[in-house]
Amino acid sequence: MKIQSLLRFIVTAVVVVAALLLGHALWRHYMYSPWTRDGRVRAEVVRIAPDVSGLVTRVAVVDNQLVKKGDLLFAIDQERFQNAVAQAEANLSASEASARAAGANINAALASAAARKADYDMLAQQAQRRQKLGDVVSMEVRTDAMSSANAARATWQQAQAGGNQASASKQQAEAAVEQAQVALDRAKLDLQRTEVRAPVDGYVTNLDVRVGDYAATGSPRLALIDSHSYYIYGYFEETKLPHLRVGDPVTIRLMAGGVHLKGQITGVARGITDRDNPTGSDLLADVNPTFNWVRLAQRVPVRIAIDTSDLPADVVLAAGMTASIEVQPRDDGRKQVN
Repeated sequence: MKIQSLLRFIVTAVVVVAALLLGHALWRHYMYSPWTRDGRVRAEVVRIAPDVSGLVTRVAVVDNQLVKKGDLLFAIDQERFQNAVAQAEANLSASEASARAAGANINAALASAAARKADYDMLAQQAQRRQKLGDVVSMEVRTDAMSSANAARATWQQAQAGGNQASASKQQAEAAVEQAQVALDRAKLDLQRTEVRAPVDGYVTNLDVRVGDYAATGSPRLALIDSHSYYIYGYFEETKLPHLRVGDPVTIRLMAGGVHLKGQITGVARGITDRDNPTGSDLLADVNPTFNWVRLAQRVPVRIAIDTSDLPADVVLAAGMTASIEVQPRDDGRKQVN
């Protein structure tokens, strides 16, 4: 009888100890093992907005369509922009003609200045010879010769000023040509931008444009999800961060069908919002006077790259999907997050 009681005691003790060990192991696994059910599929989203304003004349895609980089999404009425290009081309031609006329004017001004200089040189030499003759010629003749030379010099200087003015006019005309060329390039760019094309490969989402709509510059009309940018954000409790490092391999299980994917940690967020320490009206910390004694571990975002080389062909990834994440820490002796 005593032996049976002893056996029952031993069996009970073994069961209790095993239950305690199992409970402790499960508690450590839940608290510290690097895994989480709070994972989200995310992707880069490009908000497509036209660069010019106008009426939409064509919509080349439908909602949720896969498009390639450079594919036409929608088009804006081009007639006004074609007229602007024609006007800019006409202005450029007029500016070029003005520049050629300014070039001809400066050539004529330079030739006139050269002729006036030749006249001045001749009259100046005559006046100098008259002065050397002294009393052989009358004072009136010498004075007239000097006056003629001075008048010729003034005419030459005036011709030089006209040449300088012609040079300035030519520079202005050349600047006007450059401005007209810039205006033409801008008009051609605006015409090109009337066709809104996909900047990346991706999926058209939330299409909000129809033929006849007025599309305003900078107003998004659809979202384009980059098909090459999918990644996972796993929200790990802070108690599990010491076991995570950049580069650790990750197993991802999507809630949609339980599909298993592979990935790798690429980064750990370095800050989250502290809701218990907002800023007051005087820019001082507004500390909550009450304290909850039961404190839950904060969740910190961890970015995970998806291994697309192992991605099944029939798997549909959508931003916002839920996933469970399990990290396989590398055994290199380090325990801190990089």
